[in-house]
Formats: sequence, C-alpha cells, structure tokens
Amino acid sequence: MKAIIAVPATLALVYRAYTRNSLTFPGILVAVATAAAHAVHPWSVFFALLCVFFLAGTAVTKVKHEVKARLTHSSTGSPGGEGPRNHIQVLANSLVASILILLHAWQLHHEDSSSEQCWPYGGSVLVVGIIANYAAVAADTFSSELGILSSSRPRLITAPWRSVPPGTNGGVTPTGLLAGAAGALVIALTAATLLPFCASTYSRTKLFEAGVSADAGWSLESKAAFVAAVTSIGLCGSLLDSFLGATLQASVLDVRTGKVVEGAGGGKVPVHSQGSFHMKQRAKVRGAVSRRSEGAGAVAKTSAVEKEDPAVRARTAERAGGIVAGAGVDGDESHESRRVVVGRDVLSNNGVNFAMAGLMSLGAMVGACVVWGVPLSSILS
Repeated sequence: MKAIIAVPATLALVYRAYTRNSLTFPGILVAVATAAAHAVHPWSVFFALLCVFFLAGTAVTKVKHEVKARLTHSSTGSPGGEGPRNHIQVLANSLVASILILLHAWQLHHEDSSSEQCWPYGGSVLVVGIIANYAAVAADTFSSELGILSSSRPRLITAPWRSVPPGTNGGVTPTGLLAGAAGALVIALTAATLLPFCASTYSRTKLFEAGVSADAGWSLESKAAFVAAVTSIGLCGSLLDSFLGATLQASVLDVRTGKVVEGAGGGKVPVHSQGSFHMKQRAKVRGAVSRRSEGAGAVAKTSAVEKEDPAVRARTAERAGGIVAGAGVDGDESHESRRVVVGRDVLSNNGVNFAMAGLMSLGAMVGACVVWGVPLSSILS
C-alpha cells in the first residue's frame, strides 16, 4: 500500500483513538505497529479491513455503552460498559491477520511482480485466512456489543433451554446473531469491493504475462458466493466464540445484583476480592486472641453470639475487621458476593477471541483448499 495513503490514515486513526479515549497508550502503540504490518502489503484491501473493523467496532461499542453500564458490572467495581481497549485486546483481534498478511506479502515479493496485479480464482488461500479473521472478529464484536440490547433473555449456547443474565459468556440471542451476520457482511462487502480479483474478462495475454491460468478469473457468481461464504464464516466465528466462552471462560455473577461481572481490559474476573484472605485471617487472629484472654468465659459468649440475629453478627464481625467485600459472615466462613455460574476459568475474554480468530482463519483456509481442489501445502507455498 502506498505510504502517502497509509501514513495519514494511520495518524487519523491514532488521533481518533486518543481524542475519544478508545485505546490506552500501549494500545495505540500496538495499533500503529499493526497498521504498519497491514500497510506493508501492496494491496490496499487489508489496511481498509483494519480501518473498517476499528471504526465499526468503536461505533457499535458507543451505541450500547449506556445500556451495558446498567446491565453489567466491571471487575474494578465501576458500572459495566466498555472502557478504552488495551494492547492485548488489539492483538487478540488482529495478530493472526497481521501474521498472514506478512506471509502473503513475502510470497508476492518472491514471485514475479506481475502476479501482484490480481488475485486469481483458486489463488493464495492466505488471502482467505486474512479476510476470515476480520469477518469472525467483526461478527463477534457486533454480536456481543449489540446482542445485549435484545429484549429477549439470552440462551446459553451449550444448553439452549437455559436462560442466562445479559452479558453471560456463551449467551446468544436472535438480535445478537443478526448483528453478528451484519458485522461479517460489512467485512465481506469491503473485501469484495477492494480485492484485486482477476476478472473473467481479463485478456488471455495479460493472464499469461501474470502467470495465471486463463480460466482463473472471478465471475459475478463466484464473487457473490465469496461474499456469502465470508459472511457465513464470520457468523460461525461468533458462534464458536460463544461456545468457547461458555466452556473455557468463567462467567462471574454478582449475587447481590444478579448482574454479570466483566473483566477489565478483556482479562479474567477475580472471583475473590484481593483483600478478603488477609481480612479473614486478621479476623481469625483477633478471635484467637479474644478467646485466650477471656478463657472459659468465651464459650458462653460464643454461644450467645450464635443465637444473635445474623445482621447483628455481621455488624459485629465488620467492626472486628472480619467482613470481606460484598460478603456476610457465618461463623468463621466468609461468603463472597461473586461466583462462577457458567464455564471454567481457563481463558480470558482476550484468550477466547484470539483462539476463535486463529481457528476460523485456519478453518477457512482449509475449506478453500477443499473447494478449490488445491493441496493443503499451498497454505504456506
């Protein structure tokens, strides 16, 4: 891509991210590096896909921010809603595409320069993997950000008969599915508009000079099939993300409010408050000191306390430093206000996004090899 276009466009994106506080400072640095990796490629389509994904993603995030702030909590204690995205979130969505773009640029560099003129039907499947990455992450972004606006309660993808609170990992709604399909369609149409397809009317002379078979042009029907395939891949990516979220990512519920707790910056949600262990131990030490000082009389006092009203006992424990954040006290056991209701605490949200993007890119490339009848070794050749 020409630097005269890439540099001003990158600066404009950085200015937008900085003024609207949509990215942290490390996130901006990583975004600039990502934009540079996309701009290295001679085709403009991949840089455009990055821009479309960033602009569309921030737009839908702004649409649902106020609603999500009422429906979820942040693990930092503030209301829910998307804050500025960090460098890990940027990499989770774009690292796979960046690697594939650099590989394809390297391939083009080591081939005859005339082969850069167009992308033949059945050509490099790395292109399919790149587009599949952005279709999947765009569908997931649209689905998760706009799906929470649904008037119907989400259903768990691994147990459709079970309704879950809005924001639960693995929860799906018809609104979310439609939004995901729309996000993937935006990427598919952008790619279909800017990809340098070898046209079916491309002259045989030019095809021969480019080292491309004369029947390798893209017809209108094949382009339409490409758009439909990319849209389907994106929607499948959104569903895969939901499945991974329901099985490998912990959904943490605030039992006091019934709202889902979101991890800051796409990270894991701490179920136990940071100071709860120390406060609990301090309460035990104080209790031990009290028992030693009071001797046998402590038995009678303990029996009396056990018969007290729970609210009185909670206030007593709080004065003694034995209560934890959002918890009550029952004897010597503290009850946290957060608990895992769906999934296992294996991956963070960023980890799920990265795994989903990688799997969908790989799956799309393998699928293209099967449809086009080319060997799997062509992925890296």
